[in-house]
Order: sequence, then C-alpha cells, then structure tokens
Amino acid sequence: MRSDEFYMHRALDQAHLAAAMDEVPVGAVVVDAEGRIIGEAGNAPVSSCDPSGHAEIRALRAAALQQGNYRLADCTLFVTLEPCMMCAGAMVHARLRRLVYAAAEPRTGMVESKANLLAQPWFNHAIEVEGGVLAAASRKCLKAFFAARRDAADG
Repeated sequence: MRSDEFYMHRALDQAHLAAAMDEVPVGAVVVDAEGRIIGEAGNAPVSSCDPSGHAEIRALRAAALQQGNYRLADCTLFVTLEPCMMCAGAMVHARLRRLVYAAAEPRTGMVESKANLLAQPWFNHAIEVEGGVLAAASRKCLKAFFAARRDAADG
C-alpha cells in the first residue's frame, strides 16, 4: 500500500481541479483495502447547484457506486480539509475505517477543530482519524484561491 502522502497528493490534484472550476479547492479520494482509488472528487456545490456537493460526499458516492454498496467498511477517505458536520455524518453512515485529512478547518471542522463528532459514544461506528497530512500544501492552495478571489473583487 502506498503512503498517506501519496493519496493526499491525489486529493490535492482534485482540489486543484475544483479551483480551476472556480469552486473552493477541496479534494477527496477514497481508497480501498488493497490501496486502489475507488472514488475521487473535488468540491462542486456551485457548479452542480447541490448543497451536498462537497468533495467528500462526491468521492463517497463514486466509491459506493464503484463497489455496488454504500458501506465502505475497509476504506480510507483522504481529504484536503477537515470535514464539516454533513460530511462527517456521511462517513459514519458509510462505515469508513479511516479518515485522513490535511488542513484543519477552525470555523466549521467537525472532526477536531469545532467538535469531535466522530468520537461521540452514541454512534455505532468509530472511524480512525489522522489529521495534518500535507496540511501546508492544502492551506497554500486554499489561501491562493481566496487571495485571487479578493483580488478579482477589488479589481
């Protein structure tokens, strides 16, 4: 199996594709137990007119379709930004084995920053969490995107 950094680079590739579509640059990939990428996506709520069009949700959907099952029990989700409440809930329902994220999201992060949603005792499934993998690269991508937006608004 390849390293967490390898898969996070693939998620960053998806984030860059999202930015090129003028979406907030968040990318995600789902990897199965054999190390195959079975789902990948970037953010697309604006272009898809879908409030659930976050990278995590879209990658989980693609993986579930590829597997023919919404349960992704032996899979790991790699995402470039700490997930929100909606995405954390979807991960629990998918029964992911593991979540690896890059940058913390201090405003809306529901894995460790604002809340520790995945560690709540009322859930019937626990997900192993690793944060900070290639965090600097993810933050750089996000900062560049928002700086360009501010510059465009000022110009």
